[in-house]
Amino acid sequence: MYAIVEIAGQQFKVAKDQKVYVHRLQEAEGSKVTFDNVMLIEDKGNVTIGAPAIEGAAVTAKILGHLKGDKVIVFKKKRRKGYKKKNGHRQFLSEIQIESIAASGAKKASTKKEAVAKTSKDSSKKEETKVTATKKSASKADDLKKIEGIGPKIAATLVEAGITTFADLAKTKPAKISEIIAEIRGNHVTDTWPKQAKLAADGKWDELKELQDKLDGGVEK
Repeated sequence: MYAIVEIAGQQFKVAKDQKVYVHRLQEAEGSKVTFDNVMLIEDKGNVTIGAPAIEGAAVTAKILGHLKGDKVIVFKKKRRKGYKKKNGHRQFLSEIQIESIAASGAKKASTKKEAVAKTSKDSSKKEETKVTATKKSASKADDLKKIEGIGPKIAATLVEAGITTFADLAKTKPAKISEIIAEIRGNHVTDTWPKQAKLAADGKWDELKELQDKLDGGVEK
């Protein structure tokens, strides 16, 4: 009886009591490990093939020890460039001994990788929902920068505070606006902003332009 199983990203053909060197496993020496990604099992001439893995199948092994593989020399050279580089590498390995091969009955546990993938997927969905909501909100918002004295940073701050349209700004008292933009206010004066916003909300752009011609940074000259 033998099986084709994936262990630490590699596929191995294993049989009971066989010793195998695999990429370093996280478990401690002497502990038992179970691998449930079994692609094929042969038992007395009967071959079972998974799609891609066999449901319920598992291979159990014992970690005999952790070690390093033989040194591999990596040499790089570029002709006529005077470039030469020599490195050595020793792969971290684990020696395991196969104890049993189960064709069925093994309960497939959710791996850490699957859990991380699920969490990442959920986070992506939440982020996508958040972005969609922001886009919808932005599509309904007015360009507050059309108000004399309001720049990009102040506009963004007002939007975060829930003031997204000219109508919202027109209803907001100057003292409240000053409170909202207190950290970035500087020398801005907000007294004329609601009046400008009211004209913009009513579509009176000519009157707004006449008013803004009399302003300097939102302040009457």
